[in-house]
Amino acid sequence: MFKKRVSRPITILNFKIPKPIFYASTAAAALGLTCIIKEWTGGSKLQPNVLAEGKVVIITGANTGIGKETARDLAKRKAKVYMACRDMKRCEEARSEIVLDSNNKYVYCRKCDLASLQSVREFVARFKAEQERLDILINNGGVMRTPNSKTKDGFETQLGVNHLGHFLLTNLLLDRLKESAPSRIINVSSVAHKKGIINREDLNSDQKYDPAAAYAQSKLANILFTMELAKKLKDTKVTVNAVHPGIVSTEIIRHMSFFNSWLATILIKPLLWPFIKSPSQGAYTVVYAALSSKLPNVTGKYFSNCEEAEVSEAAKDDATAAWLWAVSERWTRLNTAT
Repeated sequence: MFKKRVSRPITILNFKIPKPIFYASTAAAALGLTCIIKEWTGGSKLQPNVLAEGKVVIITGANTGIGKETARDLAKRKAKVYMACRDMKRCEEARSEIVLDSNNKYVYCRKCDLASLQSVREFVARFKAEQERLDILINNGGVMRTPNSKTKDGFETQLGVNHLGHFLLTNLLLDRLKESAPSRIINVSSVAHKKGIINREDLNSDQKYDPAAAYAQSKLANILFTMELAKKLKDTKVTVNAVHPGIVSTEIIRHMSFFNSWLATILIKPLLWPFIKSPSQGAYTVVYAALSSKLPNVTGKYFSNCEEAEVSEAAKDDATAAWLWAVSERWTRLNTAT
């Protein structure tokens, strides 16, 4: 006859704890600690009593990820929100969700494909026909590490969408922003800018294409654009700042095959989960830059976790910023009627 094995309790400080209870308690404690870490890494959030009532806001790429959560947050704060998106079906779905969640009917979907200069111009023309003011422009839309491809105007996709589309959009809206001053522009960049180099010899990646290098270049371009625009807007009461939202779990990583593999899903993502922000947490610094009462005259700065942060040496290069502005102005045909 076999003897029945009896599970011995675990003794801690002279207390005998049955193994099932001990293991369950340990798992619960680990889960609780993990949630605390994730909340802590998410950063601070602007207090909900800070409202945006009466303010008109444009957010690009607002149908998903950080843009969608930024739109939701600002709608809850009673702003009038324009969601500037490429995919109208997904935009309308997101808008309906935000309207129900915020109880704010002043949320609109408008077509704006940043990969098309014509689409950007059409968006601006319609917006100006509908609104006489613009208080906050949030240049959030973007792509990351895309396959080698070009926009409708022949620009490398990441440079075209992340930088040139927003460059044109912002400049075409400057008159409304100045008329509505004090007003703010927020450019969503990334810590990836610190690896970026503005390739003056091959800015459009025509000779050689590396998806990571092109992405980093486009994010550096966001910050150089911010710094140069801040100079041009001096004394206008229109401020412009750049933001690093953090490492956020959004659809932007869809072109990074490793993170979409079964290995990453099973082994890597669970380990990184506590340290990766949710889209709503990714929106914290964007909303902070848009509404914080601490920043009425702060311009030409870079923020991370709702605090001013240091940029790379390349991002401080005034000569490159001026060169990039001149090229962007020419490539987007900014000063032409069509």
